[in-house]
Amino acid sequence: MAETLAVGTILPELVRGPIDRTTLALFAGASHDHVRLHIDSDYARDAGMGDVFAHGMLSMAYLAQALRSWAPQDRIRRWNVRFTAITPLYATVRCTGEVLEEIEMDGERALRIAIAAFIDDGTRTLAGEALVAVA
Repeated sequence: MAETLAVGTILPELVRGPIDRTTLALFAGASHDHVRLHIDSDYARDAGMGDVFAHGMLSMAYLAQALRSWAPQDRIRRWNVRFTAITPLYATVRCTGEVLEEIEMDGERALRIAIAAFIDDGTRTLAGEALVAVA
């Protein structure tokens, strides 16, 4: 797909969720990330949170799935994100992308893509960029 993208292209949205307690438990097990804020409601409330909330890396994994749906894995040269907000329990995550520019990098054409994850109320939880090589 990367070969057909142009500057300004809005990439197809990838939607995951809603994130429930089972999702958090399975992700904690798979990632070996057992931080209690993500899996123990009592602990989260004692820490001043309303309840458990999703691992930031879970949304990042969803964003990786979105990248992979837009371009073959062997074309993804780099990507980065920063965490901008918490993803609460029962949120739906929407991963988005927009082609910002075409550049040359290490002798090959590449697209710079703005990537982000949002939850139901429009809060952006992840923001970043990806570089995807084009043939």
